[in-house]
Amino acid sequence: MGKYQLDYKGLKAVSKYHEKLKPEKFDKKQQLEKIRTEYLEKKQKQKDKPSE
Repeated sequence: MGKYQLDYKGLKAVSKYHEKLKPEKFDKKQQLEKIRTEYLEKKQKQKDKPSE
């Protein structure tokens, strides 16, 4: 083994550490679904409001 090579246990620890630091992947479909549901809720509230 070289000076800076890690064994299997060390490699797992390093990859786990980097997984925590990695920013969350941006999910476009999930974002669009969230915006859509917010819009529909807002539209429903506006629709209910004038009928009073």
